[in-house]
Amino acid sequence: MSVVPAGKRRSYTAEYKVEASHRVIDSDRSIAEVARELGIDPGMLSVWVKDERRRVVAAEVRGDVPLEAAERGELLRLRRQVAELEKDNAFLVKASAYFAAMQKNPRGSI
Repeated sequence: MSVVPAGKRRSYTAEYKVEASHRVIDSDRSIAEVARELGIDPGMLSVWVKDERRRVVAAEVRGDVPLEAAERGELLRLRRQVAELEKDNAFLVKASAYFAAMQKNPRGSI
C-alpha cells in the first residue's frame, strides 16, 4: 500500500469508484474485504457502494437498464483505448509538424 504525504489526498476517477463498488455489489464479498484488496478505506468504499446502489435504483425507476459487469468492463477498456489513441494521435500531429518544418528548412535549423 502506498503512503500519501500529509495534506495530500488521493483522488479517484468516477470509473474507478463504479468498478470498485461493483466488486461488492456483483459478488458476495464484503466491503471490508474489497477495500483491503484495493488498499482503500472501507468507509470510503461504503459511501461509493451506497451511491452506486442509489444510481442503479434511480436508473431502473426511469426505465433505463444499467450496464452489466461485462458491459462495464468493455466500456472501461474502450475508454482506455480511446485515451491511448488520442495520445498517439497528438504525438503524430507534433511529429508531422516537425518533419514538415524540416522539409522547408533542410539544413536543420527550424
